[in-house]
Amino acid sequence: MNKKLNHGSDSKAATIYQVAKLAGCAVSTVSRVVNKHQNVSSKTKEKVHSAMAQLNYRPNTVASSLASQRSNCVGVLVSELASEFFGTFTGAVESVLREHNKHIIVTAGHGDAASEKEGINFLIDRNCDALILHVEALSDEYLNELCQGDIPIVIVNRELSDFPNNCIGIDNELGGFKATSKAIEFGHCDIAYISGPLKKHDAHARWDGHLRALAQASIAYDPALFIEAEFSQESGAKALLELLAQNKPFSCVVCGNDEIACGVMSAARDAKMHLPNALSIVGFDNSNVASYTYPKLSSVDYPIAQIGKAAGLLVLKHVYVIEAATAAVPFSPTFINRASLQSKL
Repeated sequence: MNKKLNHGSDSKAATIYQVAKLAGCAVSTVSRVVNKHQNVSSKTKEKVHSAMAQLNYRPNTVASSLASQRSNCVGVLVSELASEFFGTFTGAVESVLREHNKHIIVTAGHGDAASEKEGINFLIDRNCDALILHVEALSDEYLNELCQGDIPIVIVNRELSDFPNNCIGIDNELGGFKATSKAIEFGHCDIAYISGPLKKHDAHARWDGHLRALAQASIAYDPALFIEAEFSQESGAKALLELLAQNKPFSCVVCGNDEIACGVMSAARDAKMHLPNALSIVGFDNSNVASYTYPKLSSVDYPIAQIGKAAGLLVLKHVYVIEAATAAVPFSPTFINRASLQSKL
């Protein structure tokens, strides 16, 4: 097709001064309306919006950014984009920031240190006003150095002793402890554990919690009942087959996340195991799927939506100084008991 794009009228674009004149107010008032300040009456807002519509006025966001030295964009780095867990997280961050006319730029680190650094540099180069980072492979030393820089940083799902106020998440070690402790409370002594990749801080912390629960109950750790897997259903299914091949009895499998647990469920059914009579299963995250598996999955709740919201509120409060934003509150892992964990007592 040889048609040219229609760029609209050739007349000169309307200015903020013309909007102010037509609305009968000051230029500063128009600016407050455009930037969604609260201290403008509804009647004035209506006049300004009406004038903007009549003049087809479009605010110059680039000029506003240069004047305020703010891009009104927040960079968000997560491990994966094609994930319910991280989709819920980024959705919660975006929702909170969008209410105050801020936007997010999202990229993925894929659990690899080089990719995470590349993603962070990408966001910095886009002049983001702050960064919200869910990183898995980068060292504490690198993150400590990043927190000392000019760009405000929020770290999710990690604890930095030097910058505790920059961090938000749950205690993964305590979550792992609660998962295995609940299985022990239900009478299980032969407990298998399928972890996520132990190079990831959260996976290793959950595994440490599992070991602490065994030790506290005076249950000897059996390395034959441990498999390191990926955080995926396919990896969980494969791990269960490896456990069964050991010919070691176990009545319960505690999993590093819900995706692993779902894979275990599928492989157990394929092996003609009756759930939960023959095998109890415990997950971690309490993702949406946990309420729809059969049997419904017992899991440690990781309130990722609330944590995403809290991360957004931290940025609003400390970067944009928006007083309407409330401070984040501490989060604690909670065990959600459902039908997949059956008592042996």
